[in-house]
Amino acid sequence: MSAARPDQARLDPTFLALPFRSLGETALARAAELGATHADFRFERVRYQSLAVRDGVLQDASDSEDLGFAVRVVHRGSWGFASGVVLTPEEARRVAETAVGVAEVAASMTAEPVVLAPEPVHDDVTWVSSYVVNPLDVPVADKAALLVGWTDRLRRSAAVEHASAHLAQVQENKYYADLAGTRTTQQRVRMMPGFEAMGSSADAFDSMASIAPPVGRGWEYCTEGPWDGGWDWDSELAEVPELLAEKLAAPGVEPGVHDLVVHPSNLWLTIHESIGHATELDRALGYEANYAGTSFATPDLLGTLRYGSPVMHVTGDRTVEHGLATTGWDDEGVETQEWDIVRDGVLVGYQLDRPMGPMLPELNGGRSNGCAYADSPGHIPVQRMANVSLQPDPEGPTTEELIGRVERGLYVVGDKSWSIDMQRFNFQFTGQRFYRIVDGELAGQVRDAAYQATTTDFWGSMEAVGGPDTWVLGGAFNCGKAQPGQVAAVSHGCPTALFRGVRILNTTDEAGH
Repeated sequence: MSAARPDQARLDPTFLALPFRSLGETALARAAELGATHADFRFERVRYQSLAVRDGVLQDASDSEDLGFAVRVVHRGSWGFASGVVLTPEEARRVAETAVGVAEVAASMTAEPVVLAPEPVHDDVTWVSSYVVNPLDVPVADKAALLVGWTDRLRRSAAVEHASAHLAQVQENKYYADLAGTRTTQQRVRMMPGFEAMGSSADAFDSMASIAPPVGRGWEYCTEGPWDGGWDWDSELAEVPELLAEKLAAPGVEPGVHDLVVHPSNLWLTIHESIGHATELDRALGYEANYAGTSFATPDLLGTLRYGSPVMHVTGDRTVEHGLATTGWDDEGVETQEWDIVRDGVLVGYQLDRPMGPMLPELNGGRSNGCAYADSPGHIPVQRMANVSLQPDPEGPTTEELIGRVERGLYVVGDKSWSIDMQRFNFQFTGQRFYRIVDGELAGQVRDAAYQATTTDFWGSMEAVGGPDTWVLGGAFNCGKAQPGQVAAVSHGCPTALFRGVRILNTTDEAGH
């Protein structure tokens, strides 16, 4: 991939004014002098801004910035890592020396030498994510006014006792350089806006939130319509109070075995927990056990594990437009890619970084598929989740047609709480709202519902996926992993899907057991 000149022109000039190139050359030269066989330099400035409003009052507006650099080396077959925040040549040399010193200590404790998957050199390339207006360029007063307006509109309804709104924004700039000659400069912008309405009845308190996903877009997401890169906020703000009132008056769900039609606003989270994390190779190898464990989908099952039904096609993708995990090159200088994880219902791939590529040479030619990421210059890159997505059926049905196939079941919209075991196998998910389906028609909401299954039983029960018009790119802003803990944003696209014979719990009844 060659450098994109238009992208270079869009890079933040205040970032370009920082001395990352000279610091990188100084650090890499010192690491090479000390005998490192591999060294990479990563310089980051990450800007964060968040706003929160409750009942028409701005309660929080905060800005923060993470600025610094890191040096990672392979020396005597071992990793070494160090970071700094003082932007001087002396500090760059000191950090490189510290990284090599760490590797010296680690060498005596390293049973197998570090081997990095090969990667072509990407010489002075540039990438900027797809957005129109950088939200950090918009006055805080304008953003606060929008959120205040959202809560005021919600509270006009008698069903809404309290309303909140929030907006998180990130601008992430990174420069990467290594001894092989790769140099990448990148800029990503992402946003997470939303609102929630709360109310109560004689026997219940509940809430109803926006199902708008976080996105790799700009301020236009909050101000334009869905055909111009935005979300249909007006329609949702009008609907949510009515939906909340209906939910508060709804009966409890009848537990038992039901067919499910699951909307993308709920299904993305099930994908994240039961597929995304389960197919991170470090978890599958047992190297990573933090934040709910390892994985049942171990490498000895590659090519044979029946993950789901034949209509199941799941990809990893760090290139999809507006994806939260989308970038041009990862934090090891690897050009990002798209690949199959589950094809025709069978496990066929994993998410890989450069140290893990050689462990499964039959995958991707032993090369990384671009899944290394660090959330801060103070953290070492680890294998992080790509945009893991369930693909639609090119000729697939509409959501209404999927509902029409169900005689007795439930339609699930919106995510809420979840639970999954240490092997990413046994799980339970709730949702924003569950509708009864009777003879192919929606028959009103029910409350207190959750669906429960094992990963392979659930995906094995998937009878049909919707067509491209039902596909939505959902996702999370705050996926946690590693120790010390790191946070990454990741998207998951999926169509509406039909599942047969899924166990449904009444959560109020279960709470009494």
